[in-house]
Amino acid sequence: MERALTLDVGDLSDGPDRSLPVHELFGFDVDWFVPAFSTPGSLVPERMEAYAFDRETTLAILAGFAFGRRVLIHGYHGTGKSSHIEQVAARLNWPCLRINLDGFVTRTDLIGRDTIVLRDGRQVTAFQEGLLTWAVQHPCVLVLDEYDAARPEVLFVIQRLLEAQGRLTVLEQNRVLPPHPAFRLMATANTVGLGDTTGLYHGTQVLNQGQMDRWSLVCALNYLPAEREIAIVTAHVEGYESAQGRETLRRMVQVAELTRAGFRAGDISTVMSPRTVIVWAGNARLFASTAAAFRLSFVNKCEAEERPIVAEYYQRCFGEELALD
Repeated sequence: MERALTLDVGDLSDGPDRSLPVHELFGFDVDWFVPAFSTPGSLVPERMEAYAFDRETTLAILAGFAFGRRVLIHGYHGTGKSSHIEQVAARLNWPCLRINLDGFVTRTDLIGRDTIVLRDGRQVTAFQEGLLTWAVQHPCVLVLDEYDAARPEVLFVIQRLLEAQGRLTVLEQNRVLPPHPAFRLMATANTVGLGDTTGLYHGTQVLNQGQMDRWSLVCALNYLPAEREIAIVTAHVEGYESAQGRETLRRMVQVAELTRAGFRAGDISTVMSPRTVIVWAGNARLFASTAAAFRLSFVNKCEAEERPIVAEYYQRCFGEELALD
């Protein structure tokens, strides 16, 4: 006997009850107003006050919330694809539900299944809704993470939902569900649907181009300018607010940029993402050593023959040798 899936959704309202100006929320010079909720519920992500927003990506996400556009964000790992959506949702108090589409997620997981449950002390058969079926009927944004890692046949479940007036067909119940007016659908991916062309993202799939064409907004979110990346790390890790701390972060980001250039040139096969820089900065505070934290956060992930190259990157930025033994 299976236990029915339950979610803490008692605080979900009927939909947005206010409109907020984008220029006040994010400082962008646009005259949009975006729907929002007055109070946050349990599914609203935690707000990060110092989060650094990419303008084009943020506007695409806001268009998704304001005008019901389907938004797909792709780019390298650690660039903040999912967190961009979450932080916009946090400022709108919009409930957010994320599903990680690994290769084991099935149609049944998304749509639902008949299960045996206890009701009034008796075993009865009932339809247990999947997360997709549940989300479509509620005021929330559903974020499909690792969209390009899902099995292709599973993705066809959302094919009709991607259309402008799309609905969800639940064959298991002979039902066609119109989405809630405040339901939004977004996704993140490392590739743009053409498969892994870099060697970084094993397990990603070539996506059906007919389905890719249905995404109304597609954003490329890749590595940010150095100053923006420093601001992001500063927002995530305490203790770098001083001039000396910012100089240390500047050098860390320089190392990361060298790994990215080295990866593009074919010199190394592992690349530092902004997430890695954040981890490095945090570990440097923990171990009171920038060099030791670098070895533990990144160098030990690299191939043995590539570590001297990475050590050279460190020496060029910090002016000191990095011990590898």
